[in-house]
Amino acid sequence: MIHFSINTNLFLQALNTTKRAISSKNAIPILSTIKIDVTNEGITLIGSNGQISIENFISIENENAGLLIHSLGSILLEANFFINIVSSLPEVTLDFKEIEQYQIVLTSGKSEITLKGKNVEQYPRIQEVPATNPLHLETKVLKTLINETAFAASTQESRPILTGVHFVLTEHQELKTVATDSHRMSQKKIQLKKAGDNFDVVIPSRSLREFSAVFTEDIESVEIFFANNQILFRSENISFYTRLLEGNYPDTDRLIPREFHTEVIFNVSKLRQAMERARLLSNATQNGTVKLEITTGIVSAHVHSPEVGRVNEEIDTEQVNGEDLSISFNPTYLIDALKALSSEKVAISFISPVRPFTLVPSENEEDFIQLITPVRTN
Repeated sequence: MIHFSINTNLFLQALNTTKRAISSKNAIPILSTIKIDVTNEGITLIGSNGQISIENFISIENENAGLLIHSLGSILLEANFFINIVSSLPEVTLDFKEIEQYQIVLTSGKSEITLKGKNVEQYPRIQEVPATNPLHLETKVLKTLINETAFAASTQESRPILTGVHFVLTEHQELKTVATDSHRMSQKKIQLKKAGDNFDVVIPSRSLREFSAVFTEDIESVEIFFANNQILFRSENISFYTRLLEGNYPDTDRLIPREFHTEVIFNVSKLRQAMERARLLSNATQNGTVKLEITTGIVSAHVHSPEVGRVNEEIDTEQVNGEDLSISFNPTYLIDALKALSSEKVAISFISPVRPFTLVPSENEEDFIQLITPVRTN
């Protein structure tokens, strides 16, 4: 029968991290619970939605936890309800005691709350991933890769493989990440500091966004392990499992143009502000596009909505080279692409009004390219 006491705030923080893997609308009702496993070493909190699973360990040696373990055991508790209760407790410590089978009492100050739990035997087993020969990555580096690519993945389930980000390691140290929804693409290549076994996997973009939320900046590095259809990201206290997407990712390298007729270098924030203004009106148009015109070195943006009005704006540029051009596109795609850049300037290269155009950071030498497909207009 479980019995422990713990710092309320630290416990709540760990519960909220674990809860990120728990869906409130789950087809399998038992997955709306959080599993609490108490051993002599500490407490493990487990949450899962079938796609993602998080194990969060609070060690008995963690001085901030104020953890005292009196007796061991495991229990399932309704996640949302239990976390709301813990967040409402009045004192800095709480006492968690199982008084009879699957019934617990939470005591904090003068507050005493009794809750019913469930038998852990009902909880599905998390598929084990062999923890051998990990790939080591700095958390900051991995989160940057996710930020620079995951936004371009598809949100449509009609082509499930495109809802993921393609991670490929070649030559044991050359990592390429790429995402596309067939209208836009974002690709980043980096050289790893430590070599690893080559791999080729597609990770759901939704899982990667959750990873970014769970692994905070104070977690310096992460170990990555692969199994047949699973990947495990592991730090000292957190294990984050996610299923991989099955199927072959399209060959995106062939989409990247090799020659261009027009190139413009923009200040990223000025271009983004101009596109934000243009988008306000483009949302009211039938095709939701903005037209970019490049004429004798002058670049301007145009939107015309018969119902709402029009935008005509000359955009500041750093440099313009090549032929005149008129091209229409979805401004949201360009805004998202600019948000992913950390550089102050961007080089945008065009071939023709109907061919995809590319964005690359103009001043730093990183291997980062984005692609946007234009919209044909009458």
